[in-house]
Amino acid sequence: MRPTKRRNLIFMISDGFGIASETMAREYVQTTNNYPLEWASTLDDLLVGTTCTHSSSSLVTDSAAGATAFSCAQKTYNGAVGVNHERKPCGTILEAAKLAGYMTGLVSTSRITHATPGSFAAHVVHRDMEDLIAQHMVSSNSSLGPAPVVDLMMGGGRCYFAPQPPNEAAGNPTKSCRSDELDLWQFAQQKYGYTAVSTRKQFDDLKATDKLPLLGLFTDSHMSYEIDRDAAEEPSLTEMTQKALDMLHTATTAHNTSAVPGFFIMIEGARIDMAAHDNDPASHLHDIIEYWNAVTAVRRFIDTHPDTLMIGTSDHETGGLTLGFDPEYVWHPNVLSPVKSSAETICSEIRPLSKDHRALVNMVTTKVLPKLLGITNATHEEINGIVDGAGGSSKACKHAVGHVVSDRAHLGWTTGGHTGADVGLYAYGAGSSGIRGNKDNTHVGQLLADFLDVNPESVTPMLAHLKTVQDDFDETATDEKTGKTARV
Repeated sequence: MRPTKRRNLIFMISDGFGIASETMAREYVQTTNNYPLEWASTLDDLLVGTTCTHSSSSLVTDSAAGATAFSCAQKTYNGAVGVNHERKPCGTILEAAKLAGYMTGLVSTSRITHATPGSFAAHVVHRDMEDLIAQHMVSSNSSLGPAPVVDLMMGGGRCYFAPQPPNEAAGNPTKSCRSDELDLWQFAQQKYGYTAVSTRKQFDDLKATDKLPLLGLFTDSHMSYEIDRDAAEEPSLTEMTQKALDMLHTATTAHNTSAVPGFFIMIEGARIDMAAHDNDPASHLHDIIEYWNAVTAVRRFIDTHPDTLMIGTSDHETGGLTLGFDPEYVWHPNVLSPVKSSAETICSEIRPLSKDHRALVNMVTTKVLPKLLGITNATHEEINGIVDGAGGSSKACKHAVGHVVSDRAHLGWTTGGHTGADVGLYAYGAGSSGIRGNKDNTHVGQLLADFLDVNPESVTPMLAHLKTVQDDFDETATDEKTGKTARV
């Protein structure tokens, strides 16, 4: 499947996205637009097989182990970011590509230090070590050369690059999630020449010809769900994808093609997964449709650059979504149409009212149900369910909101976590005709390496000196996300 000309590889990850979710989104678009039943999404005709998702520690993987299976082409335990089952760094496809002269990029709607993007450019024994992940992502590994390993990063997560306390005078984000005083925002610019952008205007002002490396982080934590996104404040996944492809293509074609053979980029629709964790069908739907838009942008790029391959898959399925439940054989896509806000945003408004029962009930009955969820004939059970959820944990609140919509739509959820189901495998462009069937997630990683003609294992010895444990990090304090019981 190796092309004969300059090669670009675009790897797309739809986090938490299962086959039922694809069906839900397709049927929603079909019915709400009166399309014929044979209408297909931009993904449907790219389906070439399925991916097995289990990790070395469980038949149900987390995102860290799933992404590391792609990046290192080997199994590891739940919670591991760029390390093997023995907690040792493993060379990644991105690092191997960089060593071979390719330009590299990461785009995600999560924090850029989150498990999936982190697994391509960092090496830590626990996914919650995001302080250290951020350091790895903007630092040079001298064994790989004097420059940082990632040429372009776009997404959320500014807070892990800001010192504690934040250095506002130096133009840092005003919020810090770090536990130390490292100012990685300034370090990236001063030490390695990163262009650092953090606003919508700065994003819009970026030109394809602007010099790399680039660090573009547009929110303190995760980027907004698509259903909530303020287009004046945050770029979409599609916009970041288009900008990243244009910049990487320009950067590679500006060099001698024998020295810079092309680029590798990982693009993640991260919040598909988080909406499924919340059992929030409308937010899940809108992030899937936005992911489709990003895939369409990638397809357009490949159509004009036929030496490029796109491979797309998911790290796992989340939520155990079912379309329909007993006793009726039916589900109602139209129920999702009037929903205006994510369960996350709704709960951020109503949970502070949990101590004032009257105000909470008033908010739920006059705003949440009729204006945000489009439900004008709510039952007492629905009202009480959201009110009770608001008095519980954040997860309980989001599930309460999501289940009101899901029940009316006849959508079921078996879990607020992951499942072990296989997920779709998609391909388009150069060499895609050779990709067929059911693949283990490590085999997907090997497909990436084979296309670029690189070997991630050749990088592994160069990483032996890397620090993989964050200072003062207590792994026992985060049992919910340890290797055996990771939830996100």
